[in-house]
Amino acid sequence: MSKPLVAALFALVIAGAGVAPAVAAPAHTATPAHAHTATPAHAHAPASASAVRAPAVQAVNYAGTVALSNCSGSVIRMPNSADSDPALVLSNGHCLETGFPEPGEVIVGQTSTRSFTLLNSAGTGVATLRAGKVAYSTMTDTDITIYQLTRTYAQIKSSYGISALTLSDTHPTAGTAIKVVSGYWKRIYSCNVDGFVYRLKEGDWTWKDSVRYTSACNTIGGTSGSPVIDNATGKVVAVNNTGNEDGETCTVNNPCEVDASGNVTIHQGINYAEETYQIVPCFGTGNKLDLSATGCALPKP
Repeated sequence: MSKPLVAALFALVIAGAGVAPAVAAPAHTATPAHAHTATPAHAHAPASASAVRAPAVQAVNYAGTVALSNCSGSVIRMPNSADSDPALVLSNGHCLETGFPEPGEVIVGQTSTRSFTLLNSAGTGVATLRAGKVAYSTMTDTDITIYQLTRTYAQIKSSYGISALTLSDTHPTAGTAIKVVSGYWKRIYSCNVDGFVYRLKEGDWTWKDSVRYTSACNTIGGTSGSPVIDNATGKVVAVNNTGNEDGETCTVNNPCEVDASGNVTIHQGINYAEETYQIVPCFGTGNKLDLSATGCALPKP
């Protein structure tokens, strides 16, 4: 996740395709770095399912996504968020501007003035949004950073006509047709949820119940933090975060799958995301983080 991929990404820019694991791009360069390895492809849903879901698939675009200096992200809301609540931006824990959180580390309420380029449906930047703080960030059990912005959902909608993406409050389902929408690259990847990983281990970090994509979503560096959107509902079900680039076992940029019995497997070229439904119970009235709330299972500081 942290390995610089400047040369590889330069090649991607020239060639327009390629593989680079899902991680953040170095903040000091305009070229994205680690994110999953992904080449755009078609959804693998059965013909009957895709026919039913076609309108929703067409509705998935860049509106509400954001570009960070080194990653992708999205403006998100909980199912019960109010328009008057301060807006939130979701990205990866490893995209945090102060560096990767250590294993076991949870960051809450850290001051931040990070900026985000807000995109419209066509992928055009229409505004610069700014964080007031890091509401929550960790790379333990999951890989998320949630920023609280200085503007409300209503202010963003009034000024730019763009609504936040809603987090699903239910566990995703295997076989679901999804899109990974990268605000950094302004690129959309289409595939399906292949299944779920009991434990996904990469370097010193371990994530629980991760989403494994089918091979069509081989995301590239800079797509880290992209929302994973259910084609049928338009809701965010996960956040894109890594992929096995070189076929190594459990190393940085080469996550391995560990089952409940401790058996380890690797899938070179396959990429992963972290589920987001478990975020919903942890944010209450006013989009205030409450890690002690009923149903909130996010790691605590």
